[in-house]
Amino acid sequence: MANFSNQMRLSSTLLRRLHQRVAAAANSSSSRNFTTTEGHRPTIVHKRSLDILHDPWFNKGTAFSFTERDRLHIRGLLPPNVMSFEQQIARFMADLKRLEVQARDGPSDPYVLAKWRILNRLHDRNETLYYKVLMENIEEYAPIVYTPTVGLVCQKYSGLFRRPRGMYFSAEDRGEMMSMVYNWPADQVDMIVVTDGSRILGLGDLGVQGIGIAIGKLDLYVAAAGINPQRVLPVMIDVGTDNENLLKDPLYLGLQDHRLDGEEYIEVIDEFMEAVFTRWPHVIVQFEDFQSKWAFKLLQRYRNNYRMFNDDVQGTAGVAIAGLLGAVRAQGRPMIDFPKMKIVVAGAGSAGIGVLNAARKTMARMLGNTEIAFESARSQFWVVDAKGLITEARENVDPDARPFARKIKEIERQGLSEGATLAEVVREVKPDVLLGLSACGGLFSKEVLEALKHSTSTRPAIFPMSNPTRNAECTPEEAFSILGENIIFASGSPFKDVDLGNGHVGHCNQANNMFLFPGLDSKCPKFKIASLCSFILSLLLTFFPPNNIFRTCFRIGLGTLLSGSRIVSDGMLQAAAECLAAYITEEEVLKGIIYPSISRIRDITKEVAAAVVKEAIEEDLAEGYREMDSRELRKLDEAQISEFVENNMWNPDYPTLVYKKD
Repeated sequence: MANFSNQMRLSSTLLRRLHQRVAAAANSSSSRNFTTTEGHRPTIVHKRSLDILHDPWFNKGTAFSFTERDRLHIRGLLPPNVMSFEQQIARFMADLKRLEVQARDGPSDPYVLAKWRILNRLHDRNETLYYKVLMENIEEYAPIVYTPTVGLVCQKYSGLFRRPRGMYFSAEDRGEMMSMVYNWPADQVDMIVVTDGSRILGLGDLGVQGIGIAIGKLDLYVAAAGINPQRVLPVMIDVGTDNENLLKDPLYLGLQDHRLDGEEYIEVIDEFMEAVFTRWPHVIVQFEDFQSKWAFKLLQRYRNNYRMFNDDVQGTAGVAIAGLLGAVRAQGRPMIDFPKMKIVVAGAGSAGIGVLNAARKTMARMLGNTEIAFESARSQFWVVDAKGLITEARENVDPDARPFARKIKEIERQGLSEGATLAEVVREVKPDVLLGLSACGGLFSKEVLEALKHSTSTRPAIFPMSNPTRNAECTPEEAFSILGENIIFASGSPFKDVDLGNGHVGHCNQANNMFLFPGLDSKCPKFKIASLCSFILSLLLTFFPPNNIFRTCFRIGLGTLLSGSRIVSDGMLQAAAECLAAYITEEEVLKGIIYPSISRIRDITKEVAAAVVKEAIEEDLAEGYREMDSRELRKLDEAQISEFVENNMWNPDYPTLVYKKD
């Protein structure tokens, strides 16, 4: 009888819960709510005492409440004053200002590297506070944790290394990577940034020291895109180095062998990809700073089978397309006029070809996505490399550049020939846009800029996008002084706006906030000044602080993650670029502003990531994320997709910690 009564009470409870759920569903049918998976829920930890204080993922420092201090056995191990987030940040900032100069390791340690050291120490002891500081001061500290300071860090990494962060796979680990990947403590990894150190920024082959670029990029993924820092993994694949200085350096931390090449190289990357996707099937892998000869090959090899993309090829292209679309609007034309724009491109490396392919696809998409549209789009580009204008008469044309080689009959009508100089091409073509991806500083000479005066556009656009700053094809002062105020200027390097007098300002749009680094061309006459890079980088950062951060790779990564898309499609990349371009107001574009400011970074991320999710749904690639399966995802309207994205962006808040014995 007791059992029967218990069963009746249980049945009544279940029925009541069922009725409550039905009522709740009915009440919320018109307004759906999506609880964040990164919300304020207690976190179970399996360590106490000094162990918890030495764990940067869970350490709160002086912010531990007395209740937590008792629960975690740390009462008495910290000063008694429980400090708020705001107090901790104020204390850190005061220390930072005081220690910036004192932290230098002698006169060779630049000012910006001293800042990096202090921030890195905070990162080592308290990740949550570190990201809180970074997010609230992102304009000041993004160039410290990433470019250009990360270039100095990578150059000096063997001496700066103190504690491990990320994973290292090497040529010596062949056959062992499948087991090695389980040495990483996180059971879930959402984002991997991987490099082989072969083409770090504009600095060339830095070998194993290039892991600094992966660490810095993921720091910005966390701050700008809300990826959970406990689910990111920076990776270095060390296949040797061809940097003779590193091969002879007794303190170098990497393999002191020349780089693998050919099939041996491919086998190492194949093994790595198989290993990480075996353990984390839904991870996204971003390739960063691979030399040009491998960038396209690896992208084409993996993109249809893995969730991966190459930032230098596709991320660069995305932000360039956003700028080009913004330029159309700034010229007083609708974005649909983009396929009519004449574009001269200086540079045919991996970044240049990536931009060309993406721009061509975007034009074709606007023209109806037919074969005729695709061919029509091709005719809008004139590509100039170190040998001049690329035409069908050129012998041994790079296969990736071949589709953009101009037909002889076309150029003869324009008075041009194979190998025509950049100035000649600009003078005869009269382009709407002059796009620099050459990594050859000063390439947009006075002669080239004078030639652009003949542009048929009422407001020509100049995009010297190469980085670091010494590689910029021209400065804004040069462009505005020669062409006047009625131009659109966007650079890959950070420059200040130009005072044109009479209250007029020449706006300097930064095309990628230090993140765009085309490969150095050894034929470029500026190539040999690399030895001055450390000094120049620190000097330029002091005088030219960046003012924008909107690299589309962050939004692509977040949108791909939340959609659960099987691959990163061209459509998703284009959707990100188009959304970014449309984000700018009409008032801004009329002033020549074509990229948003850093102050709106998280809101921009939400909107662009939502556009990527929407595109993944439309292409039937979305498989859902966590509790939101693909069917539920397809039911969401645009506002609900934005809400879903926002709710799943990580924020640096201290969770309540609860100890549980293993």
